[in-house]
Amino acid sequence: MTKVFLKKKIQNRVLQGHPWIFGNEVGEIDGAVNAGDTVDVFTHQGFFVGRGYINPQSQILVRLLTRDKDEKIDDEFFYRRLLKAWKYRQQLGYVENCRLVFGEADDMPALVIDKFNDYFVLQTLALGMDRWKGAIVNALQKIFSPKGIYERNDVPVRELEGLTQQKGFLSAPFDTNIIINENGLKFHVDIENGQKTGYFLDQQDNRRAIQHIVKGADVLEAFCYTGTFSCHAGYYGAKSVLGLDISEHAVNTARRNAQLNNLEDTCKFQAVNAFDVLKQWTKEEKKFDVVILDPPAFTKSRENIQKAITGYKEINLRGMKLLKPGGFLVTASCTNLVPPSLFLEIIDMAAKDAKKKLRQVTFQTQAQDHPILWNIENTTYLKFLIVEVQ
Repeated sequence: MTKVFLKKKIQNRVLQGHPWIFGNEVGEIDGAVNAGDTVDVFTHQGFFVGRGYINPQSQILVRLLTRDKDEKIDDEFFYRRLLKAWKYRQQLGYVENCRLVFGEADDMPALVIDKFNDYFVLQTLALGMDRWKGAIVNALQKIFSPKGIYERNDVPVRELEGLTQQKGFLSAPFDTNIIINENGLKFHVDIENGQKTGYFLDQQDNRRAIQHIVKGADVLEAFCYTGTFSCHAGYYGAKSVLGLDISEHAVNTARRNAQLNNLEDTCKFQAVNAFDVLKQWTKEEKKFDVVILDPPAFTKSRENIQKAITGYKEINLRGMKLLKPGGFLVTASCTNLVPPSLFLEIIDMAAKDAKKKLRQVTFQTQAQDHPILWNIENTTYLKFLIVEVQ
């Protein structure tokens, strides 16, 4: 097997548990380098570090799959890993819908699998993982006997690995428009054309967190997508709910979700640019009891981080100004490059500019089926905050 030796000075990060090895961290390679192949990684002194897959086309040269030198990477390896991931979710109580595999946090870098009841959606985001797609599908069939498996590999990051973007059935074809249950509500999920894998499971715990603050309240949700927070607000007893999203398709789905839960009289939706509306309504001094902001990621690259900070500050400032005194701001960020400390700093800056005093109700991350590893920063990506604004 090809041997990869780390440089002496920058091997600590990998030794401390990070599974990524960048090209500039490698001193020498002994053996052939074939993209997607399994390789062994050693320290500069020749001590075994781990075994993973290599791709010279990627900035991340090697992603480690195991640190056990006796563990072989084969079909059985992926069956064991998936079984372990499923047992972990079951222990936490996620049995119906969950992120079954969350990449690095489940020792399967660049693999994402979402479970929607009896249907599975997967993403193999690196060449080395894509090679094992057949083994992964077989393991899913063996463990779950699912009604359907679909791949949502229509993501640009695959191109950095020399892979094409694609989506389609990995099982017998099935109706990709399904209905799931969440927190006592039902939601339409468009597996084929919805964002990411079709539905944002990472907020399922956070959607319960608004239960008490929305009772009898006039609620505004900006960037509502398919109206999941809005429907939760209606379900939890809001007086009125208005959801805004720029996508006509998303808004139509939001209306269908409201109808599905008999909430169409309470929950209304508009296809508009939320940025423009927040600005306009601030001028008009419109007021709500609760404002929910759950925008898409504002940047995927470090170059645009300042723009993202400005964007978050702007929408949160407007959100605060739209609240009645003592109202609640529910705000989230899924931008990986904005760490929790920076997100809180942005909210604080917005409050100072809006001349508002904040009282924190709760500060949470993504749902527990998206585990966080303390030594891998990008596993903590979602920030969810509720504050009282005075």
